[in-house]
Amino acid sequence: MADPLDKATSKAPPTLGEGCLSRYDPDALDSEDGTDFPGAAELWERVKPASDESALD
Repeated sequence: MADPLDKATSKAPPTLGEGCLSRYDPDALDSEDGTDFPGAAELWERVKPASDESALD
């Protein structure tokens, strides 16, 4: 069995900002970081709250 800590020691993507405003640099992320989600728009259409539609009227 693989060591579960191997993933924890992998190199993290670069970040922008400091403290509570720190976030991963979106330009540095790729499919290896889990950013590829081609079904995101379709999923959002299925799960978004119904109140969002009334707010647009």
